[in-house]
Formats: sequence, structure tokens, C-alpha cells
Amino acid sequence: MHARLNYARVAPGVYDAMDALDRYLQSSSIERRLLLLVQLRASQLNGCAYCLDMHWKDLRADGDTEQRLSSLDAWAECPYYTDRERAALAWTEAVTDVTRSRVTDALYERVRPQFSETELADLTLAVAAINAWNRLSIAARLTPGTYQPAAAAR
Repeated sequence: MHARLNYARVAPGVYDAMDALDRYLQSSSIERRLLLLVQLRASQLNGCAYCLDMHWKDLRADGDTEQRLSSLDAWAECPYYTDRERAALAWTEAVTDVTRSRVTDALYERVRPQFSETELADLTLAVAAINAWNRLSIAARLTPGTYQPAAAAR
């Protein structure tokens, strides 16, 4: 598979806009590791190989375990996730698959004890942003495997 779009070259404003979202999220009320976990789960649901590679590597660099990461698609059946993570993952799945889930009142009531209104707003933006990144990456056919967490931290 070969990349087919180079946003930085043909439409740099695309990355500028998305990077602005990411900068906001980095200073938002949601902790970094939870943001990364949400990004990884949405990328699994969307089948975005580039983002899977990126967020898996970022989580490993942050000290998350292979056991938790390799079990993420079965998070509801695994004891490795906190109640806050479980709520975020359920929210991520519903917002990612909004046409099927409709983000029900029951889910909202389940998630609210774990997140303030500001945190839930930030979490929802994080899910929306990673869904946009997934779609951009898939459409461009970005090639996974080249991302290095240490380079991103510099």
C-alpha cells in the first residue's frame, strides 16, 4: 500500500487545524494516558493502522503494559482497567459509532459519576478528534510503522 495524499504538502491547513485540537487536548482536563487509551480504542474501531501504531507506541512509552493494550478490544471483560477508564472507553465506543449507539441517556448516566461536565466535554472532543485523524489517515493511506514516540516528544 502506498500513501496517496500528503496533507502537509498539498493542504497544510488540514494539519494546522487538527494540531490546534491536539494542543487543546494536551492541556485539557483529561489525563494523557487516558487520552491515549481513548485514541487507541477509537483507532481499533475505525481500523486505522497508522494511528494504532502511533498510540500503541505512545502508551508503551508512557509505561502502559502489553497485557492492557493487547486486551483493549475486550476491555469490558478484563479486570485491567479502572472505572474511569471503563467509562471513557464506553463513551468512546458510543461516540465513535454514533449512528448505531445514539449515545444513550443510560450511558450518559453511567459515565457522569466518573467525569465532571468539563471532563466529559473534553473527552467528547478527544473522541471526535481521533475519529477525524483516523479518517484523514485512512483516506491518505498513511503507512504505519515509522512513528517513533521519542521523536514526537522532542
